Amino acid sequence: MPPADPAPTILPPAAPGRGGARPLPVLPEGAMVRPHAPALPLRVGTRGSPLALWQTRDFLGLVTRFCPLLRQIDAFREHVIATTGDRIQDRRLADLGGKGLFAKEIHEALLDGRVDFAVHSLKDLETELPPGIVLACTLKREDPRDALVLGPGCGAVDPADPWGALPRGAVIGSSSVRRQAQLLHARPDLSVAMIRGNVQTRLAKVRGGEVRASMLAVAGLKRLALEHEAAAILDPEVMVPAAGQGIIGVTVRERDEELRELLAAIEDWESRAVATAERALLAALDGSCRTPIGGYARLTADRTLRLTGLVARADGSFLLRRTLEGPPRDAARLGRTLGASLRRDAPADIFA
Repeated sequence: MPPADPAPTILPPAAPGRGGARPLPVLPEGAMVRPHAPALPLRVGTRGSPLALWQTRDFLGLVTRFCPLLRQIDAFREHVIATTGDRIQDRRLADLGGKGLFAKEIHEALLDGRVDFAVHSLKDLETELPPGIVLACTLKREDPRDALVLGPGCGAVDPADPWGALPRGAVIGSSSVRRQAQLLHARPDLSVAMIRGNVQTRLAKVRGGEVRASMLAVAGLKRLALEHEAAAILDPEVMVPAAGQGIIGVTVRERDEELRELLAAIEDWESRAVATAERALLAALDGSCRTPIGGYARLTADRTLRLTGLVARADGSFLLRRTLEGPPRDAARLGRTLGASLRRDAPADIFA
């Protein structure tokens, strides 16, 4: 199958509601999708971390709300799949082959029929999906920003200078080269140590003093009711988020048209628009898994899509950030254009 465009064209609704997301349709009982009869139960592939399970159950709650018939029967089974990224915790993802390692085994199960849906943190999903698999649905975005989590010995946070709370020479825990590059660009006196594991594991390492501080996605903290752990929420101008951060994405087999139709009923068009721009940016940059890349899109008050992209060296010695605006229907083009601009003007060694 020829490679798919990394980001399909987005058509916003004719009359969007307040706050950016399209109002959810109110349809008669059983009228959410055309009659269909997939084999039951439908199996949902997921990682086994507390956050992954929360996201999967949130997705299932939406599906059963929008297809009431599925609420009346035992229609779904969670199918926990251990991925390479989960099993190996003592090495950086870049050394293992990249973030696609959080989806590889799940997509193998999808292709061979062991599961029917796969639920992901969109930021962990590879830009080019395996042949036969499509991103069928993106759910409403949670807060896309990063949080600074402080341990013992750190100072008070000044919102105007969140990095000022970190002692000189402090060791900060992170496995993200994107976060590392932006931190070291602002504070080259700091050093970064790798920490991996689920949200609770990383918080425990900060509390236990293994590192002075760390950075985590606000979305994950909120979903796990741990937002109180954030000493500061980092403005996207201070820390450009990862592409897809805060968005739950659902993949299915391309040929499963009835399931794709079902998922279309719960798609959040604004999330699809910003995800399309961010993932097109990633595809255009085509960096290695060691390339620090940030991508963050949002809709402004006048419904313009504003996309910020970033490339950097992992040591923070080079950092380039640019922004491009346009209509949401041009999300894919905006991402490709901004990505090409960043790639053209960044040193070639960043993409080696």
